[in-house]
Amino acid sequence: MEKSFVLERYPDYRMDIGIEVHVQLNTQSKIFCSCSNALTDDQNKHICQICAGYPGVLPVLNHQVVQFAVMAGLGTHCDISPISQFDRKHYFYPDLPKNYQITQNNLPICKNGYVMIRLEDGTEKKIRINRIHIEEDAGKNSHSDLTGESYVDLNRTGTPLIEIVSEPDIENAYEAKAYLKALRLIMQYLGVSTCNMEEGSFRADTNLSVRKKTSSTLGTRCELKNINSFKFISDAIEYETERQIELIESGGKIRQETRLWDSKNRKSMPMRSKEESADYRFCPDPDLSLVQVSADALAAIQKDFPELPYAKYHRYMKEWSLSAYEADVITSDVEFTKYFEAVMKIYPKKTAVHWFLRDVIGLVNEQKIELSACPVTPEKLAKIVQMLDENLINNTAAKEVFELIAVSGGEPEAIVEQKGLKQIGSSDELEKIVVTILQENPALIEQYKAGKQNVFGFFVGACMKATGGKGNPKMLQDLLKKHLE
Repeated sequence: MEKSFVLERYPDYRMDIGIEVHVQLNTQSKIFCSCSNALTDDQNKHICQICAGYPGVLPVLNHQVVQFAVMAGLGTHCDISPISQFDRKHYFYPDLPKNYQITQNNLPICKNGYVMIRLEDGTEKKIRINRIHIEEDAGKNSHSDLTGESYVDLNRTGTPLIEIVSEPDIENAYEAKAYLKALRLIMQYLGVSTCNMEEGSFRADTNLSVRKKTSSTLGTRCELKNINSFKFISDAIEYETERQIELIESGGKIRQETRLWDSKNRKSMPMRSKEESADYRFCPDPDLSLVQVSADALAAIQKDFPELPYAKYHRYMKEWSLSAYEADVITSDVEFTKYFEAVMKIYPKKTAVHWFLRDVIGLVNEQKIELSACPVTPEKLAKIVQMLDENLINNTAAKEVFELIAVSGGEPEAIVEQKGLKQIGSSDELEKIVVTILQENPALIEQYKAGKQNVFGFFVGACMKATGGKGNPKMLQDLLKKHLE
């Protein structure tokens, strides 16, 4: 397991981390109105009287939001509440025009779930989910350092969110990253969100406290707000842990507060004191009816439920004898699994796995393209590997075919014909070449028989050159050994 450098210096302490993740749902319209939910750089373009908070307007629930929330709950092994309720959470921000946020407080739509994570030593750990609830997003403030003015963009107001709240089961920065990566991947597999952290569609608030290992009582927590990268979250956890421990060791007291992470200076800074539930004056929203998830509606969602990364990981190792590393790499990206499964449906051989991991992923990383735009399609890769396995081409020719398709496209079999890349697999033809090479180099034969083994490599290379690179290397090696003995 990855160790905390801070806890190595303070071995008597432990961390307790719970994470609240806001996932922006990729519905076409917003949660309570018909405004577009698409990203745009044009400020205040996708707004109407409802999401701009005009008095007297009435919200109308987007039912796809409920469906996506249920899918997220099923994907994290939650209990789905047959009845849930919307509440008003009162607070003032300039980008919250109603002065309250519509959310779910006492009756969330999902409860009591968990996410499995894999630790560095290969063991697995369950991180419990306390709840998942639906809510609307606020707008966005921007500030000009030049003029001192502030601006409010309400495009994001009313964007549908689910908030996924974990229990404080996370014990270090590695587990925090593993949990967030696993959760993000589940949401992407489900198709409920892009989870693009740079665009803010997957945002994490990390609640962290420290305590002596001998204590059974959780310490006072501080919230690290809206950190948008796994690395920054890890850095912030390490910093905040040390800050809290040093404060306790010096006789100070931890204040429950929300803190911001300064990634440039690598330190957290106080933002505001942490509000309690009573501060928000939650009350049921009188404009929205109870949300009901019937048994039939739940069964319909479960019927077409996709296979998730944790299940794929174990199935790939069992079904195709993948190593833990291979299964982890392939299941770490939704597009990887689609490509991989398409290849294995055509040609389910382990050699295809190696070509995908090495050559295909290497190609898309090098060219900085999406896998869906890769010119070496699953069908073409399967054909290349099949021709190689059937000794129609050798490894050198297979790589040449792959590279030609990557640059110019084309079909593998046609390229093999056009370039004359078919492997010489005739034993009689290859034996003639071997005999000729050996007859031309009697001195080297004596050196080989005298124990100079590296001469064998020269003979293999000379034979391959004589075949124009189209000889079957294994057959050539076997024939050379036969005539040299």
